Amino acid sequence: MSEPIRFAVAGSGFRARNYLAVAAALPDRLEVTGVLTHHPEALAAPHDFPVVDNLDALLATKPSFVLTAVSAGAGAALTRALAERGARVLAETPPATDADALTTLVKEVGPTGLVQVAEQYPLQPMVAARLAAIRAGGVGAPTSAYLSMTQTYHAVAVLRAALGVGRASAEVRAHAHTAPLVQPVTRAGWTRDDAAHDLVTTTATLDFGAAVAHYDFTEGQTRNPLRGIRFVARGSTGELIDDRLTRLTGPTTVVTSTFERRQTGLHHDFEIVDLDQISLDGEVLFRNPYYGARFSDEEIAMAAILEAAGRWATDAGAPPYPLVEAAHDQFLGLAIARAAETGETVRVAAG
Repeated sequence: MSEPIRFAVAGSGFRARNYLAVAAALPDRLEVTGVLTHHPEALAAPHDFPVVDNLDALLATKPSFVLTAVSAGAGAALTRALAERGARVLAETPPATDADALTTLVKEVGPTGLVQVAEQYPLQPMVAARLAAIRAGGVGAPTSAYLSMTQTYHAVAVLRAALGVGRASAEVRAHAHTAPLVQPVTRAGWTRDDAAHDLVTTTATLDFGAAVAHYDFTEGQTRNPLRGIRFVARGSTGELIDDRLTRLTGPTTVVTSTFERRQTGLHHDFEIVDLDQISLDGEVLFRNPYYGARFSDEEIAMAAILEAAGRWATDAGAPPYPLVEAAHDQFLGLAIARAAETGETVRVAAG
């Protein structure tokens, strides 16, 4: 058995605690060497990792990389401080909050190659399976994609991956609309509030030239069960809509197939409750590498980005999501917000 990936965490907020819980569930694969926090009372007890209050003490625990899971406003400075010490970093999203800070961070830290970003959405099981089908030619040459799932930079990461446009330039147009909607669930849990509240839905078009992305997101949608996920990718020989792939397989033959999610432990299945695999026409497009941990899809993606960062940090794997990629996502996300606010077309240069 190979040694577990050793990493440290800077932060003790909601997201940091999520990552710590994922690591605790995979002790043979992930080891937390230490946590930097000024609020140790926020951490779950008991735990067997040291808690420190400064960067030098954190790096003294000898992690392969440091996960920075702090507030968005503090993230860029912390990433820069770690890179200045020669540490490898997995920065939480977004890597910086505004365009100026993002430009400075990419200019100063990007060339070091020390920073990756924890963009987990393309690694979520169903998203990963859909992207695998697209990359295998399922829709032919991708020409457009639509996503209603998550906010700005996360959504852009998935849309760019679906279209295969890389860090191409884009013209961004957006519109914001306010309408009443009940929010039954928030990060804190069930609200028990059945009153509708005015929430903003932002729709946007990102024109990359050869392909177009369509963005649709309502405030709080990520946790709101009254708003589902919608994913569409269209191409030269077919289209993928949510769980269905329709494509041309011969001069006079059009076939529709459905993604099959094998979830064990349901009904009279006496296996554990867990995701096993996702397949299409008998071909497995995603297999759960953490079967037995009983992770949610989000936790599977979080574990995957941690392991990918660990392989990169020990020179045993490719960079999982370089800073320049996440920066382009954020530049486009900021452009969506600006276009919705001003009504103007916002142009984003190639990254």
